[in-house]
Amino acid sequence: MPEVTPDSDQTRGLLDQVGAGNRVALEQLLERYRSDLQSFVEFHLDLRMRTRVDPSDVVQEAQLEVARRMEDFLSRRPMPFNLWVRKTAYQRLLNLRRDHRGRARRSVDREQPLPLRSSMLLARPLVHPGPSPSQQLEARELAERVGRAVAGLSEVDREILLMRHAEELPYEEIACLLEVEAAAARKRYGRALIRLQKVLAEHGLLGDSP
Repeated sequence: MPEVTPDSDQTRGLLDQVGAGNRVALEQLLERYRSDLQSFVEFHLDLRMRTRVDPSDVVQEAQLEVARRMEDFLSRRPMPFNLWVRKTAYQRLLNLRRDHRGRARRSVDREQPLPLRSSMLLARPLVHPGPSPSQQLEARELAERVGRAVAGLSEVDREILLMRHAEELPYEEIACLLEVEAAAARKRYGRALIRLQKVLAEHGLLGDSP
């Protein structure tokens, strides 16, 4: 996986210590990525799921899974550790989302709105900022309008747009998280971007120079 972000020297050193049986190094490794993992979960956790799911709980469960599977990871090293941690959290989010969808199956309104910040970051490259970008992009009214627009996108579209626009992940890392080829990730992103442009235009939110 030549295009993914490699682990730092410090991370590789901690992984070597963990492989030698150092439990303190494992704790340090998990703590090193806790903040990034928290941000990742915050981006991807739908608002309606937050009524029963705390992002911090998702992070804790993902880290417990990482610790449980560490021996297998060290024996195979299938990808950089930083990407494997995010992939573990993403799989946990997908499982929670499937469970939530099953509970809400009888609901008439099935749209799953993202947090306002995630919606704005997802649409950021296309939304016209107006005369004062710092004020306009942070205005709650604008954020809510964008949120309503992007809620109409499919879950797959929103996920890949978040990964590209909010997290700025390379296609190779997106492909790993979505378990597809990098070329397929590029195509999915292109199609999702076209659909995003369409829904933003329908809501009068499309910038003049996308």
